[in-house]
Amino acid sequence: MVSTLGVAVVGFGWMGRVHTQAYARVLHHFPQLSVRPELVSVADEVPGRPEEAVAQYGFASGVRDWREVAADPRVRAVSITAPNFLHREIGVAMAEAGKHIWIEKPVGLTAQDARAVADAVTKSGVQGTVGFNYRNAPAVSYARELIASGGIGTVTHVRIRLFSDYAAHPESALTWRYERERGGSGVLGDLASHGVDLARFLLGDIASLAADTAVFIPERARPTGATAGHTRAAGGELGPVENEDYVNCLLRFASGARGVLEACRVSVGEQNNYGFEVHGTKGAVFWDFRRMGEIAVSRGTAYQDQPVSTVFVGPGQGEYAAFQPGAANPMGYDDLKVIEAHNFLRSVAENSPHGATLADAVHSATALDAMVRSAEQGSWVSLA
Repeated sequence: MVSTLGVAVVGFGWMGRVHTQAYARVLHHFPQLSVRPELVSVADEVPGRPEEAVAQYGFASGVRDWREVAADPRVRAVSITAPNFLHREIGVAMAEAGKHIWIEKPVGLTAQDARAVADAVTKSGVQGTVGFNYRNAPAVSYARELIASGGIGTVTHVRIRLFSDYAAHPESALTWRYERERGGSGVLGDLASHGVDLARFLLGDIASLAADTAVFIPERARPTGATAGHTRAAGGELGPVENEDYVNCLLRFASGARGVLEACRVSVGEQNNYGFEVHGTKGAVFWDFRRMGEIAVSRGTAYQDQPVSTVFVGPGQGEYAAFQPGAANPMGYDDLKVIEAHNFLRSVAENSPHGATLADAVHSATALDAMVRSAEQGSWVSLA
């Protein structure tokens, strides 16, 4: 029997829309779910956004203050897609109000913020899912299985990259993303948080790290009105960019493997160039998000001059079968969020966590804090 679960979305920028669309699609792809999400409420302080969400997506109501969502008895689960500096306050309040939460990374500005939300979720006995969507790609699931089974031997080293040009234009508006108090650690929270999660998902815990960071565009123009996404603000008053455009980090894993994680938000010519290369004693595996349904694999006994084969993922890898009937039919970014919605709703229905959790967010945030310390001190930092 399918029961109805009243859901709300707090923060209706681009990611709020992505979550909403995932709720609308999830039963199309996962009809076996025992809960059906019902769009009860949407909250955003920007005038007109709640009304737009109600009109376009059919929410029962729209409000300006997220506290009304916390007090709404119709709401049993909440997507938190507000800016980073609001994650802790909203996440803790929703958990304390008995709402299950699906919250976007990095879950606050620091590891302390992420722990506060995680502790509130545990204390309240609700479920908490975190938006580490790249681990949901079926090719990534396949890579993890291949690595865990010894398919490429003992892992020796990994390189993870997250390059984007979303902040490369010098006229990009000085939004909250570039302020330390509201955006946290810049590209570390935006992109490197995903890189840390991929590293742990594939290879296990990180033992220590050494990082270098930089700001390449030191000033940007302040916006004159509400912003969404990566708005430009030519001619506005200039202000300082307070957080990182770039990070390069050496990793040592508990397993003994070594790694490099590099992320940049101002890489001209790079659009969502995200991926990894994992090398082992008997082979290697390569993945590029821009070719999400493909994975390159080298394995065998040749060692030297060993060829690399392209594998098109299909039914049998991750949640691919919920979207396409045969290999090489492409999936997209929004499909990864549908998988995330499925994990969240399944967690609620079964009262047991599925997918990325607040514990994963705490691990990621701890690594990000360590990167900041390492860059400041110029030394290795232990995560133990």
